This record gives sequence, C-alpha cells and structure tokens, in this order.
Amino acid sequence: MNFPLYIAKRYVRSKSSQNAVNIINFITFLVIVIGSAALFIVLSGFAGLKTFSLSFTNSFDPELKALPVVGKYFSITPKQEERLHSLNGLAYYSKEIEEKVALEHKGKNHIAFIKGIDSNYRKVTQVDSTIYFGDWTINEQQVVSGIGIANILGVTPNDFRSPIQIYAFKPGKGSISSQGLNSSSLYNRLPMVISGVYSVEADLDDTYVFASLPLVQALLEKNETQISGINFKIEEGWNPMDLRNKITAILGSSVQLKNRQELYSSLYKMLNTENVATYLIFTLVLIIALFNVVGAIIMMILDKQQNSKTLYSFGTTIRELRRIYFVQGLLVTGLGGSIGLLISSLLIWSQMAFGWLKITPSLAYPVEYKISNVVVVLATILVLGAIASKIASSRINKKLITA
Repeated sequence: MNFPLYIAKRYVRSKSSQNAVNIINFITFLVIVIGSAALFIVLSGFAGLKTFSLSFTNSFDPELKALPVVGKYFSITPKQEERLHSLNGLAYYSKEIEEKVALEHKGKNHIAFIKGIDSNYRKVTQVDSTIYFGDWTINEQQVVSGIGIANILGVTPNDFRSPIQIYAFKPGKGSISSQGLNSSSLYNRLPMVISGVYSVEADLDDTYVFASLPLVQALLEKNETQISGINFKIEEGWNPMDLRNKITAILGSSVQLKNRQELYSSLYKMLNTENVATYLIFTLVLIIALFNVVGAIIMMILDKQQNSKTLYSFGTTIRELRRIYFVQGLLVTGLGGSIGLLISSLLIWSQMAFGWLKITPSLAYPVEYKISNVVVVLATILVLGAIASKIASSRINKKLITA
C-alpha cells in the first residue's frame, strides 16, 4: 500500500489526545457535509425549476419550427408539401398562421393572438393535453382559448347563443383616419364559440385562441398557401441536424428553422445564467467553509508533530510527510462530500416521491435528480479540498520537524 495513504487513513480514523482538536475536526467535517448537501439540493432545485418552466413551452411548441426570415408570412407550394411528405425521418408537419386580433364579448374586450392550425397540430405538439375543461374541437364555428381569455371575457364553453366576436384588421396601406375610425371596412369580424379552454400558465392562458387554419386565412385575407409557420415532429433515432438541412433545402432561404432552445433563447439564457450564478454563490460559501480544512490540518500537523519527527527519523522525506497530510485532507473532504451527497440525494428522492415541500397546496416544488449535478458537486468539493490541503500541508518543513 502507498505509505502516505496508509498513514493518512490512520490519522483520519484516530482521535487526538487533545479534545479541542477533535472538536475542530468534527466541525470541519460537518461543514463539508452540510456545504456539499446544500450545493446539491440547490442545483437539483434549479434543474427542476428549469424543466418545469420549459414544460410550458414544450406543450405549445414543436421540436422544430419554420419561420419567415423577413416579415410575418411566407408561402409553401404544393410541390414543397409533397417533398415534405416524402421526407424520411419526418413524422409529421403542421402548418399555422398567427396574427394579433381583438376579442369582444358582451362589452368586454381583450387583445390576443389567433392561431390558425391544421389537423396535424395535435400530432406535432402536446397542446391538447392542456385542456382544462370542455374539449379540443376546432371547426367552422368553434375555437379553443386560454382560461385567462375566457375569464376576462366572461364566456363559457359551447355558448352558441352568445359567441365571442373576433376582429382582425384588413390588410392594406395608407392612414386609418382617412377611412374613418368607426368604419367597418377597417376590419373583418368573425363570430365564434369556444369549445374548450386550455390552462398552462398565466401569460400563455391570456394569449392564444386556436382556430381552423382555412378560417383564419380567410379572416386575414390570405390565400391557402400563405402561412406564418410550419411545425415539425422528428421520428426517433433520426439526426435532427441532418433533417434540418434537408428541410431547409426544400423550403428555401426565405425560411429559417428554429428548435425550442432557439425559439426561447432568452428564457434558456436566463435559466442558465441563474443556475451558474447560484452555483458560483454556493461555491464561494464552500470556499469560505473549506478554510476550516486548512485550520484543521494545521492543527493536526501540530498535534502529530512528535509522530512526524519519528517518521522523519525513520527516513520519511519532507515531501512524503506533506503528502500524508495532503491525502488526509482529500480523504476528509471526499468522505464529507460523499456523505453530504447521500443525505441530499435522499431528500431529493423523497421530494420527488412524496412532494412534501409545496409551492401551492396542489403543486409540489419541482426538483430533478441529475448525475451531472453529482459530478459537479463532487468535483467542486475535491478541487477545493485539494487546494485547501495543499496550502495546509505546505506548512511542513525541516525546521518544524527538527524543532
């Protein structure tokens, strides 16, 4: 067995004859356990929050989406659709058209977006799983809205006696005032009945009304080839980047493709920045806490000074003596970090299984157990422990041993 490791293991297991040294060693070990556990719990909490936040967008947005490079709309020809149909690796695609509209019901008004979708939209996204009450029925008379919109307008599903009114400005040029502000020639009106209400989160619940694609194209005075986006679902096992290049070749340079991360780049950047900032803050706390390791090892060096002299007289070099205390520091930090990870893992697993910590009475605080977080915490503890042990063990010199 490696000699410094053998002696370091004996020092870790043995107790000092001085009670103060034992107390300092125990406090140091406890700080490492608590620090590593806290870091892992916070990282798991942020991982859960990130997944929870992005789950809202996953319900509404596809794996890949085509958008116009310039303007709001682009056209897709029947020939291009045929090529998309025959494209290997593409499970489904769905066309959509989206525009801002005004909603009115019994004197109540709201500005929202109407999204015209085809029958494949539910195959490409998970939007129908968000239905809160009613059902997902979209036809020439019925639409689906967010629960926020339904509450603002005071409308209930399947109320055919009192439909909501959807107003969209007609396309054109020139000043609105030249035609008169009250002129009905400024807008197209569409009476529709809400068949169902979805619920995801506050912003999205106040934003969208889903309607039939041909109906919305007619409302906006667009022809059947004009759309604002195409949603794609990729078959499992296919390379998204390879398929992305093939779709781009079909649609041309006037269209750009974006995945979920690119569609919500600001959200991803914000979540990642918050995660890194939290990690750095807790790492700073660990750095301060691991100064205890330096003090504890120095106390151990002084307590074992006579033993060091004996080892030195038997031929142990100064370098080997330093390695003994360096390895001892690594063992203490590694063991403390492992125990902290075990304790925090049990807490995370219990939260995932039982949801004992609640955000609301019906919503448990989201956490996620990730192996990458385990590696990050262990690596952080060991690196900081190695630095602290190196600083402390460097105090051993010939003058100290021969004194």
